Amino acid sequence: MKHIFLLGVGHATPFFIELAEACGYVVDGLYHYNDERTGEFDHGYSILGSFADMFKEGVRGRNYCLTMGNMAIKEQVSKRILAEGGLLPTIIHPSASISRFAKISDCGVLISNRCEIQADVEIEEGCVLWSSCIVCHNTKMGQYVFCGPGSLVGAFTNLDSKAFVGQHSLIISGKVDSIGESAIIGAGAVVTKSVDSGVVVAGNPAKRIR
Repeated sequence: MKHIFLLGVGHATPFFIELAEACGYVVDGLYHYNDERTGEFDHGYSILGSFADMFKEGVRGRNYCLTMGNMAIKEQVSKRILAEGGLLPTIIHPSASISRFAKISDCGVLISNRCEIQADVEIEEGCVLWSSCIVCHNTKMGQYVFCGPGSLVGAFTNLDSKAFVGQHSLIISGKVDSIGESAIIGAGAVVTKSVDSGVVVAGNPAKRIR
């Protein structure tokens, strides 16, 4: 039997509890970013302490699933867990369709229900794909990329680290070479050209708003 702890307590907590359990994990408890909720319960699971408490207890040999939406914070906490001997398993919902020609990191990738990952896709450490994402062939995702529910990433697109693809957004195949590091694609956007690092785009067609 596989056991796991979840980090981050918020609106997404039950989503990740169900993802972990669908993949055969027993959730042993939750950790919050600070200690203000220690001892409380969230969706029936005990909040065991803060992140600081967790590191003080020791993480070596334990499985963790990081649920926070801020990918910069997720990267920072993940690197420390790994450095101290903790484990960040990749968790893929059994209903996801994964090409046997795709390459997915075995470290901290979370792929939810009904996602489709096509041939020759590469997904690096710490990426999160919410329900019903489609990642088309020959696309490459750097570390800690986030794809919201119902988003579609077209073929031959390179997404740099910590890029954020909002829910139900569309990145057009053959039109977009790259989405830069920490770029943000707004919900429902239709992206028809590359997006520079740190830029926020929204709309149809997507235009820079920040």
